[in-house]
Amino acid sequence: MSTLIVIVYPTEAKAEEVRQTLLGLQKEYVIKLGDAVIATKTEAGKVKLNQLMNTTATGAVSGSFWGLLIGILFLNPLIGVAVGTASGALGGALTDVGINDAFMKDLSASIVPGNAALFLLIQEMTEDKVLKQIQGFGGIVLKTSLDETKEQVLRDALKRHSAEAGSAPSA
Repeated sequence: MSTLIVIVYPTEAKAEEVRQTLLGLQKEYVIKLGDAVIATKTEAGKVKLNQLMNTTATGAVSGSFWGLLIGILFLNPLIGVAVGTASGALGGALTDVGINDAFMKDLSASIVPGNAALFLLIQEMTEDKVLKQIQGFGGIVLKTSLDETKEQVLRDALKRHSAEAGSAPSA
């Protein structure tokens, strides 16, 4: 079962720094992420999602490959590539992998413009090692699917850093 954690940071740069730290931990097999998305809110109130994977581009590349292969079989590779790219891009745009985009936009509507919410879908993790690495960044837990005890441990570790730094982002 996957775990959802949403942490608010004062800037998009700080959220990106935490995401890169977690991606580094993933290479060390300390955590396995299903998705890691940064949501920001503009002064106009529009929510922007910074996702790791662009499904439209991935679909277009995959579609062009399969279109080329089918086009070669039917002796018209250019049409095969064009049709494959278009259908792959359409399929990729309609695919929602990981955390639901509508959910992220709805939840991010509550953050203060300029702040960033880091949405993490965690499949597996060594909790003590991950917490040790991210507690130095601070942040405020907005939502989790952790049990109450584990959620409180996370909140306390992040709060400790925020109190030391003297500034906590508004959620």
